Amino acid sequence: MGFKTPLYDAQIALGAKVVPFGGWDMPLHYGSQLDEHHAVRRAAGVFDVSHMQPVDISGPAAKPYLQYLLANDVDKLAQPGRALYSCMLNEQAGVVDDLICYYLAPGHYRPVTNAATADKDLAWMQDNAAGFDVTITRRDDLAMLAVQGPAARSKAEALLPEFIRTAAMALKPFHAVAGKDWLLGRTGYTGEDGFEIMLPAFEARALWDGLLDAGVTPCGLGARDTLRLEAGMNLYGQDMDENTDPLAAGLGWTIAWAPPERNFIGRTALEARRTAPELPRFVGLLLTGRGVLRAHQRVLLGGEPAGEVTSGGFSPTLGRSIALARLAPAAVPEITEATEVAVDIRGKAVAARVVKPPFVRNGRPRIEL
Repeated sequence: MGFKTPLYDAQIALGAKVVPFGGWDMPLHYGSQLDEHHAVRRAAGVFDVSHMQPVDISGPAAKPYLQYLLANDVDKLAQPGRALYSCMLNEQAGVVDDLICYYLAPGHYRPVTNAATADKDLAWMQDNAAGFDVTITRRDDLAMLAVQGPAARSKAEALLPEFIRTAAMALKPFHAVAGKDWLLGRTGYTGEDGFEIMLPAFEARALWDGLLDAGVTPCGLGARDTLRLEAGMNLYGQDMDENTDPLAAGLGWTIAWAPPERNFIGRTALEARRTAPELPRFVGLLLTGRGVLRAHQRVLLGGEPAGEVTSGGFSPTLGRSIALARLAPAAVPEITEATEVAVDIRGKAVAARVVKPPFVRNGRPRIEL
């Protein structure tokens, strides 16, 4: 048995199919993964993401500590209420985890890590805090709900506490507002608008019930995965890991190279790879033949191995199979957008086309079918 979120009993009462995930018992779906996916693209869905791990980092050296810990630069967060996506690297430039870091107040930040890596991440943070005047606090007292979809913000508005409501509705994307142990960000993992809401665990059930009463669809891990794949968003453990650097995972845009004197963990190894003559390339694939793309399938170019699918599946919005894939350096010079390749599916070479993610954003296809 795994850990359970504060909403576990409510989810069981709704008939959720529960599966183990990152050490937690989490809903895979509530009856139809397909219906949940479409609800987010067309209206609004709510995900219980309380398995994610908020961590408060505070103290006089919080900012320089995070500038050392993260490949992106928290100095970009010009004022409280901003959020930053970054990778946390090891000395070899492999990805320890990817996370969103919120700037709450001077000397106070909140990274949110993935569930399966939470213990490892906390240990890594502690191990690298020597010499910095910071306090690292694991916030196990909080729950987290993600309300996503074109109607998500309007559905959630009346349920937000008055002390945060007006500011929340005025937020720009990747901004946040905090108050009384609530943190609400206009962020997400679906390619749709919405809120991610951290709040005291004992208040989560009332918000969950209110959202469902307002017509928001409860959604599980299955829809979360197909939505993030359509949005071209990486999944830790599949698209990157401790043996994969951000450059090989299509995440070069998350690296803050300037200022050159900022010494973040993994920078030396990453700079060496940045100037290497040959680098892998991270691309999207659209299957044009029959089948379903899955992780670890071989990508073929001219009948020869050219890379591997890292994440793949059926896109409910497009009605086609799509994937993210990492191409070997030798194949990169021959690959352009719309290059015809093939994928080895159970020993059969099935036709596919190279495309540029995202596949879907804000409910609309972003690639040519």
